[in-house]
Amino acid sequence: MHAHPYDELKPGVILDAVETTGLRCDGRLLALNSYENRVYQVGIEDTTPVIAKFYRPQRWTPAAIREEHGFSQELASREIPVVAPLADPEGETLHDHAGFMFAVYPRCGGRAPDLEQRDTLVRIGRFIARIHEVGRAARFHERPVLDPVPRGEEARQAVLDSGYLPLELESVYRDLSADLLGRIQRDLDTIGPVPQLRLHGDTHPGNILWTDDGPHFVDLDDACTGPAMQDLWMFLSGEPPEMAWQMQALLEGYETFVPLDRRQLGLIAPLRTLRILRHAAWLARRADDPAFVDGFPIFYTPRFWEDHILTLREQAAALDEPALDLGY
Repeated sequence: MHAHPYDELKPGVILDAVETTGLRCDGRLLALNSYENRVYQVGIEDTTPVIAKFYRPQRWTPAAIREEHGFSQELASREIPVVAPLADPEGETLHDHAGFMFAVYPRCGGRAPDLEQRDTLVRIGRFIARIHEVGRAARFHERPVLDPVPRGEEARQAVLDSGYLPLELESVYRDLSADLLGRIQRDLDTIGPVPQLRLHGDTHPGNILWTDDGPHFVDLDDACTGPAMQDLWMFLSGEPPEMAWQMQALLEGYETFVPLDRRQLGLIAPLRTLRILRHAAWLARRADDPAFVDGFPIFYTPRFWEDHILTLREQAAALDEPALDLGY
């Protein structure tokens, strides 16, 4: 039986790790929904529980994680509602115990944002703009750069090398994915260079906790350098008219603080295509992790790859469509 990164992360190890930060656990432990890392709600004596996040071994360097933490703290210090890690009495946010790097966060409740409400999208747009204002003020040195073609090629090769792609679909995937990367490069050449800044990097709706007072942005695990559109496009869904309405609302809030170069609308289809390619590669890389076996059972069937190829063909058509038209 193969060893997996989290085999040794037993309940006692988790509680001992949290207590090394100076907190006193009361024994309550609840595993939260997370695959790339492991995340737990941990009960603390005489106060509210905390959230302990154990980073997947060998994914990030300590310097890269500390840079993520520093960005979170910088945002929080500007009263932007980002959930930043707690510091121990020595001011440290990244800890190490039993071979695992981990961080402790305050527990913040909330619900999924209602993206059918225009006001919700406007408010999200405002907060993303404020994140980007801070993001422009400095640079990442340890975090990755979101460069679509190299990142897409890396994902494509991971799938081809994984052994999970059915043999009868391999040539189709090989040709189709290469064609998509060519189309992405064509679009990037047409758009030309756009400003790069520090980003949240993964602002899908699951990373926003909505309360009556507004949103809390969580999980900057994918913080990176890239174009502003990366933090906006994931709120779009449906047909082009619906996506145009959603983007208009986002930009109504966003441009309260800073204008967005309309050329970046041409990045929506390339960035969406990149995410689809990378999602399949992520599953392929983690396919022997028991949590993935339980959480993504369809991945191990031909149906997953048939659907994936169909989605990629739809993206090929989307890449040939004009950029989103906002009507102004």
